[in-house]
Amino acid sequence: MRKDGARGSGLGAGGGPPPSPADVAGIEAALEEARRAASRNEVPVGAVVLRDGHVVSRAHNETVGRADPTAHAELLAIRGALQALHTDRLDDCTLYVTLEPCAQCAGAVVLAKVGRVVFGAYDPKAGMAGSVGDLLRHPGLNHRPEVIGGIEEEACGQLLREFFENRR
Repeated sequence: MRKDGARGSGLGAGGGPPPSPADVAGIEAALEEARRAASRNEVPVGAVVLRDGHVVSRAHNETVGRADPTAHAELLAIRGALQALHTDRLDDCTLYVTLEPCAQCAGAVVLAKVGRVVFGAYDPKAGMAGSVGDLLRHPGLNHRPEVIGGIEEEACGQLLREFFENRR
């Protein structure tokens, strides 16, 4: 949940309309990637880019495996989609991610002009889609994607909680 307790626009959890079956399926695909991350001892965050209902790119956190703190699931999925589609913008794509994007990943979303961002769990410590700040919808930026948060929020959050509990 956001710092101010509000949920944001179009949320599936809480007061908004129910999520579309396509958005639930997108988050489920991202959850598969997050589970892959956990099995590799990476923080379990997964991301999938879809265009016209088809998976273009999928990724999970690889910060440990690559020894690169910037190797977040969203960034890797965006890079993969840009390469697969031979383009520099993803305005007709949706990024599904299990955790609210951080500042780095929100910046990549804006730069790649991703059309929609759908995420699962809110991140009260680093989330930039309403929790700590809202870079994705900042009025001063040249691109603002549609943002939907809280889809399968409990499942996404539970995966993260279990991962960190097991590390303690």
